[in-house]
Amino acid sequence: MPELPEVETIRRALKNGGRGAESILGQRVLESCLLWERTLAEPSSVEFQRRILKQEIKDLDRRGKFLLIRLSADTLIIHLRMSGDLIVVNHSKPVATHDRLWLGLESGQRLAFNDTRKFGRAWLVADPQKVVGGLGPEPLEDHFTPQIFHQSLHAHRRQLKPLLLDQTFIAGLGNIYTDEALHMAQLHPLIISNSLDTSQSKRLWSSIRRVLQEGIERQGASIDWVYRGGDFQNYFRVYQRTGEACLRCGSPIVRITVGQRGTHFCAKCQPPPE
Repeated sequence: MPELPEVETIRRALKNGGRGAESILGQRVLESCLLWERTLAEPSSVEFQRRILKQEIKDLDRRGKFLLIRLSADTLIIHLRMSGDLIVVNHSKPVATHDRLWLGLESGQRLAFNDTRKFGRAWLVADPQKVVGGLGPEPLEDHFTPQIFHQSLHAHRRQLKPLLLDQTFIAGLGNIYTDEALHMAQLHPLIISNSLDTSQSKRLWSSIRRVLQEGIERQGASIDWVYRGGDFQNYFRVYQRTGEACLRCGSPIVRITVGQRGTHFCAKCQPPPE
């Protein structure tokens, strides 16, 4: 958390304006301040300061859970990890307690990377592939077809939940949207990936895209202090609904641990593998 829908919501707000702030597109960076040294993965803080100043924000993209801020000469890549957020405020406001890195823009705004738990990371690189090149396909792109997804599932012999969380297999899914997609597809999280037939694979492919699109439409899920503004949490089918009735069949939602991750499903709608 944040996952693909939350990061996409932040990207759209930064690019088009939203979440109570104007767009940062077209703004030049006039100042930078690194408040937590380990937030910056690459380059050194001295080189970061030298390179980023005077660069203009040309575009904002997303790759999986990574936000890519395209600059005149480089790309600033940010991964929010567990508790990160990107906030635009007036430069006259005091720096917030958990701001780890901020950029002062010529508009008088400040783009702040706020990260309570300090797990988030930032890279300033000439070639973004150096950071995001190993990610799997984007689940909402046209070239991610049911046929390709089925072939990918059968290229592995792994339990579905851990495989879908693997960012080298598919980019952007986290705990929330994986549980939601598996419930929508009526597939148990422990089913082995290469045991799915064509129809099951297509159903899972469709479910992944549907829950991500719904998450984006609802501006993500706001379930703790980390990310605010979305309301997808009000439409969860299984996630964090342990003991509550399944919206499809009425059976109680079950919680187990899979790969050290809390996993929610309906034992009736998502029968276990044989």
